Order: sequence, then structure tokens, then C-alpha cells
Amino acid sequence: MSSNDADKMIKVLIVEDSPVVRELLSHILHSDPQIRVVGVAESGEEALKEVVRLRPDLITMDVNLPRMDGFETTRRIMEEIPTPIIIVSAAWVSTEVEKTFRALEAGALAVLEKPSIAARDYDIRARDLIRAVKAMSEVKVIRRWSRSPRIEPAPPASGEPDIGKITKRFEVVAMGASTGGPTVLKQILSDLPDNFTIPILIVQHMTQGFIPGFVDWLSRAANYPVSVAVHGEEIRPGHAYVAPDGLHMGVNALGKIILTKGEPENGLCPSVSYLFRSVYRAYGENAVGVLLTGMGKDGAYELKVMKDCGMITIAQNKETSVVYGMPGEAIGMNAASYVLPPEKIARVLVKLAGSVAP
Repeated sequence: MSSNDADKMIKVLIVEDSPVVRELLSHILHSDPQIRVVGVAESGEEALKEVVRLRPDLITMDVNLPRMDGFETTRRIMEEIPTPIIIVSAAWVSTEVEKTFRALEAGALAVLEKPSIAARDYDIRARDLIRAVKAMSEVKVIRRWSRSPRIEPAPPASGEPDIGKITKRFEVVAMGASTGGPTVLKQILSDLPDNFTIPILIVQHMTQGFIPGFVDWLSRAANYPVSVAVHGEEIRPGHAYVAPDGLHMGVNALGKIILTKGEPENGLCPSVSYLFRSVYRAYGENAVGVLLTGMGKDGAYELKVMKDCGMITIAQNKETSVVYGMPGEAIGMNAASYVLPPEKIARVLVKLAGSVAP
């Protein structure tokens, strides 16, 4: 291998206390010629030393580590030597799920379920891991300030968005997010007051198995109920609904949630595009579309259609997006009525609802 080829390879540090899982992760990653595992660490303390020594392009992080857990290790890495981190966790262990979302809040980019050689979907999980490592290694992460609970904000934009005089009633807000989305959604939902009554429908791209834990994590931050959507359920004021694993989520004109096991759109199920299309068909101008940080282009074209139909559309700005793919695609086609950071998205939604912020 030439030095140029070596320079192009993605250098990965595996942080995992189980020898069996370490070996399996190494086997999967080494199966791709563009990836090289440059080191392994069995503890958080060892991981901190190895990050400084090896300068990897990406870290796979277990959350259930001895002494210093994966959340604390992630937090320290993002404060001291920012590096893209993928959490590799067990979705079926509630304590790990809690730590997983805290690690995302601390700066990790994504979460994947631990692969098992005995699992029927082993090949799918292995491909997902390789694909995620390649994609996330290119993300330019930023340093987190010590004990900061939120995404590092961009310099605040001057003034408040002028939404003009609103004469129509909004019946639903549709939100779509992917990479970096969980912490942004948490920020927006926690910034909305308890008298915010417009129902919110959310599609968050996430590895299967983690949606229930994600919803529980969001619920503790929001000022109103957040739940996994159920087919045929009537959407209610002051509630947020998250699309479940493997099902497209839409809504009909009667205000009932429709879940469909359809073909993936933009390679994804649930798809933001599917949700947005369903919402503008059912509600027309009386809905709001919000497209947040994420890789790819899911939802971008449909946001443009929503805007062209007279709906209010919002895209997250580049400075606060972990990955600018989805909102960037939308902004590039003039699909957004407003381009805003998360805290201003919440304030605009409050204005559109006619609520009074606390």
C-alpha cells in the first residue's frame, strides 16, 4: 500500500470493553478496504489516551464502559480533542439507551445497534456500520464547552424573523431530521411552552430499536406528551408523535395517523418525504414543514412543494447543522420560508400558534 493510499484510509479507534464485540467490530471494519482499525481501547481512560496518540478519523464508542462510561468519555473527547463518534449500543438494555442519548447530547453523531454474528440481520448491520463510518468520518465536528448541555450555537442572528400578520390557523407541524437531529429536536421541544397546542409529527432517521428510548428521552425534556405514533390514532393538540421503526408515517384529512409498510423513499423508511407529502395533501396551507440537520436529501423536494402550495416552511441553518445535507438541499432549491437556528425555530412556531412564550 502506498503512503497516499494509507492517507486516504479512514482510521478508526474502537472503544469497547467486550473482547468478543471488539473482535467482531474489527472484523467488520477491516472487511472494507477503505477502513483501517488503528487501535482499540477497553475503557474510557484508555480511549482518551489513544485518541491523542492515534488521532483517528472516527471512534466507535460503547456506552457501558467500566469506571468512566461512554457518555463521560464522549463528553471529554468532544471537549479536549473533537473527533466524530458513533455510539454502538444495545437497544434492548434500558440503561444503555439512556446513556446513548446522553452521549448524543454530548456530541456523538449517531447511534447503531451492536452487531451480533448470530443475528438474522447481521449482514445488514455490518453494512450499516461500514456505511456510517464512511459518512460520519467526513463530518467536521466542533469543540464542546465543558458541561455544555446543548449543541454549540452559531453566533446569534440579529433580530427576530418577521412572520408578518398571520390570518390562518395552523393544524399541524411536520418535522424531519437525520444525523444530529435528536439533540436539535430536544432543544426545540423543550423551548416550546406548555400552552403550545399545535400537534407535531416527527420523522427522525434512526437505527431500528432505539425509537422508544428516543421518545422517552424527548418526553422528559418536552412540556407536553411525546409518544410513538400508532396507526389510526387521532392527533391531539399539545402532543408530539414520532414515526416508529420501519413504517412510513402520514396523516389523513380526518386528523388520524396512517402508518404504512411501504417501499423506502430516498433509501429510508420512515421517510420525511412521505410525511411531508401526506401533510400537504391533508392540510394544505394550514400546516408547517420543518427540515432539520441530516445527511442526504430526504424531504427537501417536498418542502419545496409545501412552500409553493403556500405553506410556511423552515430549514435549519448551516451554522447549527451537524450535517447540512437535508436542509442544504432544501435551501438550495428555495424551499424554505425561513432559515433559522433551533432556538429561533421554536420561537417562530410559538408565534404561528399564537402562544405566549414563558
